[in-house]
Amino acid sequence: MRHGVKGRKLGRTSSHREALFRNQLQSLVENERIVTTLPKAKELRPIAERVITKGKHGSIHDRRWVLSWVLKRELVKKVFDVISPRFQERPGGYLRIVKLGPRQGDGAEMAVLELVEKSEEKAVAEEPKKAAKAPRKAAPKKAAPKAGDAEAKPKRVPKKEPAAAKAPKAPKKETKGEAKRPTTQKQGKAQTSTPKKSV
Repeated sequence: MRHGVKGRKLGRTSSHREALFRNQLQSLVENERIVTTLPKAKELRPIAERVITKGKHGSIHDRRWVLSWVLKRELVKKVFDVISPRFQERPGGYLRIVKLGPRQGDGAEMAVLELVEKSEEKAVAEEPKKAAKAPRKAAPKKAAPKAGDAEAKPKRVPKKEPAAAKAPKAPKKETKGEAKRPTTQKQGKAQTSTPKKSV
């Protein structure tokens, strides 16, 4: 019986699974959002929330514990100095999972794992994107010019064709070397046949 056995194996050994979560956790701290499969996102969220909670305390023991999961020192510094202060008033629930639907290749359920509160820089960067997606208002119509205004509508002058274009083209003269190709016509369709080469 499997009493009290929690966590998904994800088809990996324990060491491989731990390495996967470390890798994803570093990407999450660096970019503040990752796209992964739904089971992986559900397994990673508790670990990431524990890391952020340790970052709120800020003791040396907490820094060493976070360093065992987030292996880069600059990312540990980001957890303690940038990410955790954002959540000082929040008692938990720092991450959200948004389902994306099945993946094109194998149909695996995909999801976005992201921080609930974004940094000010990213929030400012996303505002122009939202403004661009907003429907544009129709431009106001210009008032129609009055009949008395001579300057409103300039008269169009027809283009003059060059003298060479007006002159009819002279038919080509046949040279001695050229032979006429016999043509046969069938019910309005022109068909040409090439002369047979002599062997």
